[in-house]
Amino acid sequence: MKIYTKTGDKGKTSLFTGKRVSKHDLRIESYGTVDELNSYIGLIKDHAPEGEDLSLMHRIQDRLFTIGSILATEVEKKDHDRFKIPKIREEDILALEQSMDKMNEALPEMTHFVLPGGHPTVSFCHVGRTVCRRAERRITGLNEEQAVDEMVLKYINRLSDFLFVLSRFWGQKLNAKEVKWIPEK
Repeated sequence: MKIYTKTGDKGKTSLFTGKRVSKHDLRIESYGTVDELNSYIGLIKDHAPEGEDLSLMHRIQDRLFTIGSILATEVEKKDHDRFKIPKIREEDILALEQSMDKMNEALPEMTHFVLPGGHPTVSFCHVGRTVCRRAERRITGLNEEQAVDEMVLKYINRLSDFLFVLSRFWGQKLNAKEVKWIPEK
C-alpha cells in the first residue's frame, strides 16, 4: 500500500465516511491536534524515568487514536454503531483521575503556579499539556458547530490535568527543581 494517494494535493481530505472537506476544517484541526498530542505522548514515554510502568501511557495513546477516529467521523449519533466507531468510556476518565490521585499523594501541596522546566522529561510533559489544551480548544470550537461526544471533551480536559500532575510527579522522581512562579510587583 502506498502512503501517498495524491487526493489531498488541492487542499481537501476525506473524513472516515468519505465526505471531502478542507484540510483546515475545524474537524481536521481537532483530530490533527489530537494526533500531534499523541506524538508528544510518545516522546514523553521515551523520556520516562527508569523503571516507570508505562501501561497507562500506552492506554492514553490508544484512547487518543480512538478520539481521532471519533472526530474523523461526521455521522449522526444513531449511525455510530453502523460505522463501528470506538468509544471513550467513563472508565477511561476514571483511570486518569485515579492515577492523578495516586501521584498527588506523593507530591507536596501546590501553593503557586510552577514554571515549566527543570528536566527534559518535565518539559516534555508540559509541552504535551499545552498541546492537549490546544486540542481541547479546537474540539470545543467544533462542538459549538457540530455536537462532539461529551466523553471526548471530558477525556481531553482530564488528560491535560493528568499531564500536569505527571510533570510534577516525574520531576520529583528525577530530582528536578520545581520553580514557583512568583509574580513581580
